[in-house]
Amino acid sequence: MAKKLQIDSVLRPEVLVIGAGGAGLRCAAEICERRPGTSVVAVTKVHSPQKSHTSTAQGGMAAVAPNDPVDKIIYHMFDTWKGSDCSSDQNIIKKVCESAWEQVLWLERHGMHFSRTEEGRIAKRPFGGHMLNFGEVKAFRACYEADRTGKGIMDTVWAESLKHGVSFLNQSVATELLFRNGRCIGAVVFMEQNGKFVAVLAKATIMATGGKTRMYQVSSNCRQNTGDGLALILQAGLPVMDLEAVQFHPTGIVGPGILASEALRGEGAILRNKDGEPFMERYAPTAKDLAPRDLVSRCVMTEIREGRGCIHPDHKLPHVWLDLRHIPEHVHKTRIQEVCGFFCKFAGVQPQFELCPVTPTAHYQMGGAPTNEFGEVQKDARQIVPGLYACGEFAAVSLHGHNRLGTNSLLELITMGKVVGEKVAAYLHDAQDPGDVPQDGGQHVFGQFSRYLESQGKERYAEIRDALRVFMTEKVGVFRNEKGLAEAIEELKELKERTARMRLSSKSLVMNQEPLQFWELNHLLDVSMVIAYCALARKESRGAHYREDYPERSPEFQYHTLAYMTDYGKVTLGRRTVDMSIFEARGEHYEKFDVIERKY
Repeated sequence: MAKKLQIDSVLRPEVLVIGAGGAGLRCAAEICERRPGTSVVAVTKVHSPQKSHTSTAQGGMAAVAPNDPVDKIIYHMFDTWKGSDCSSDQNIIKKVCESAWEQVLWLERHGMHFSRTEEGRIAKRPFGGHMLNFGEVKAFRACYEADRTGKGIMDTVWAESLKHGVSFLNQSVATELLFRNGRCIGAVVFMEQNGKFVAVLAKATIMATGGKTRMYQVSSNCRQNTGDGLALILQAGLPVMDLEAVQFHPTGIVGPGILASEALRGEGAILRNKDGEPFMERYAPTAKDLAPRDLVSRCVMTEIREGRGCIHPDHKLPHVWLDLRHIPEHVHKTRIQEVCGFFCKFAGVQPQFELCPVTPTAHYQMGGAPTNEFGEVQKDARQIVPGLYACGEFAAVSLHGHNRLGTNSLLELITMGKVVGEKVAAYLHDAQDPGDVPQDGGQHVFGQFSRYLESQGKERYAEIRDALRVFMTEKVGVFRNEKGLAEAIEELKELKERTARMRLSSKSLVMNQEPLQFWELNHLLDVSMVIAYCALARKESRGAHYREDYPERSPEFQYHTLAYMTDYGKVTLGRRTVDMSIFEARGEHYEKFDVIERKY
């Protein structure tokens, strides 16, 4: 069967972008602006870039104008450092926060319709963990377009990409990275619509495949976020970084897990337990409902664990309440209309008049493929992979450390998309031609798909997927401990063995979801194994990684975790130093960037 699978054709753009969300297309736009006429091919898993997961982002994008009379860039930098639990890289914090306002203006000048104040200025709203004067009072820092900011960003960068002639391979997936003498020269792409494999050879390859939290029962991620890019990195013998840092957003709509944006709490929504108590003031007296997401998620789960939560009658899931009833009607209708509509559609409640059921939902990966400050993918803590770049949620640069503040995700994908685009444009001036397809090109993915086509077992894909989601939620979720993590690793090994016995009901590769689902499930298992293994090795609590048996942060673990896994279950760990350059420079307020206590 393997002989029937082959590369059908070869494309030769100068640049290959894997993932056509906000980060990938901002990068493509920057390349084309700096180097007009550059040929760019963008691969997207969905049928249109406008269906990329960036489009679902609701709340806003943090940015401080240099002439802001109240807020300061240094406050944003401090909040990001503190929010990360002192594990983000300070050179990246400085680079991103200082360029934030410039990118807001870039978006506006290229057509994005930011919401405005009555005076005509770009409107801002507060978000969790963003505060003035080094943590004294909440900051209005998030620029937004009603409650569909991500959609506004996608419309803008997609339009720019079309204007510059970017070509799109829709409903297609990169299945294997291609290398020659250690340099990345493109990828093998599977095109779902015709069931064919295409080699895309390029001088520069940019990975921007987004997140991966579909291994959990409740997830805000779209169905396609299955960690494909991370699996390709691992298959290539390259490391991933800080995968133990998985963010659970505290307010997922019970049932589908769709996000009830932090913008709701920014507009005044209050979390309440079954007794109607606004419980966050007990846990975070200053920030209250706008504390960082990792803290609020643990508080919600603690209320549920201690019997102060509710059980949803339809979904049978534990939850607490989000109260929006006191928020003025004009806010409901102009700033949070779309999110309120989600509650009506998926939870059957009217937020203006009823309490809304919410529960923590797996939302974001702080880790990813490690890169340097220019988005060049690293093979270890010191060396890069020539020709291979990464940006957006897929990359770990690391702006977020072990916990991301709300609105810093859209900020990162726009700012780092620009930075990577600038770097690639410069690289292209004297980059080597990729040459022909390597002799072994495609053999890994052909082996994978051949096994799916030849399997005669009786295991069911959905049963394995659901079992994965149950124990990952229970044992590698908001709360973790050594026993649960060790059990999860063993269960993952069993599930991996079972996947070899899944059977396709149709052998066709044309518009057949089954082989792609098998492929995705294997990626979820690969990434889950690394998450569990890294979480077991990090014997402390830091940001979104919370160990009940090691509840305090430990100076022993003041580093980024690098993890390699070419054979399933055999994980090798390394380290990358946390950049402390702001603290070490001893400039104004440098003491705020020491390893500080994290209270709100």
